[in-house]
Amino acid sequence: MTDLTLPLNTGPIAQLIDFGGPVMTVLVALAISGIVTFVYLMLLGTLYAPRLSGRLKKTVMNWQNNPSLVKPSEVRHQAGRWGRMNPLQRLVTDTIEAIQNRQDDRQIRETAARDAQHSLEPFEAPLKIIEVIAALAPLLGLLGTVLGMMEAFSAMAATEGRANATQLSGGIYEALTTTAAGLIVAIPFAALAAWIEFRLRRIHKTINSTLVSILHIVPEQTLGAVEADYPSPERKPNAGATSDESDRYSTVRGQRFAHATG
Repeated sequence: MTDLTLPLNTGPIAQLIDFGGPVMTVLVALAISGIVTFVYLMLLGTLYAPRLSGRLKKTVMNWQNNPSLVKPSEVRHQAGRWGRMNPLQRLVTDTIEAIQNRQDDRQIRETAARDAQHSLEPFEAPLKIIEVIAALAPLLGLLGTVLGMMEAFSAMAATEGRANATQLSGGIYEALTTTAAGLIVAIPFAALAAWIEFRLRRIHKTINSTLVSILHIVPEQTLGAVEADYPSPERKPNAGATSDESDRYSTVRGQRFAHATG
């Protein structure tokens, strides 16, 4: 009776493992882990990456033109499920709401910086995994080559130098296979790590510029409250008002955030 089952050691991966030994097994495992991590990172970025959508950009423009017309609750309601998954929208609406509620300026800035950092944290661990794979793969390939060369020369020493060139070159070829495999794994993952880091920097720049655009605007109702506490010169303040109070009023009116993540 003919056995139709195929042996498990006839595939290309099995042949590579036979050539490189245990080091090749580790390289294959690293490559698979890197691919899975990259796919996960792409899905995470598609669903949860901070992005400046058209609706959100319109909200920021309306805030710059007429802050009193912007209602954070309406922005959240109109965003829908897809918009609510956008961390940048939560940052924008929460910051606008905090400004309209006249919270402390320093607290608003610190909260925005903390939330912006938290929105990027889910992408840091996958990026680190890809960077580690890109760094370890060539070193593992070199280790496999060294071990293979040691084994080849050990076999030649066992025959007291009677090994022919064919046997020696075959051993060296198998040893160098791990170096080639390590470079094949390292090069694309190094390029992916650089691309992902570039994308994260662009996202961070988008978050920063958006928050700066929001924090530079002082709503009219906030200015009205300030003017009630510190009358402007046009209102002819009381004769007992000191110059320190006038300076304090000017400071409040001129206060601006230079940087969202300060």
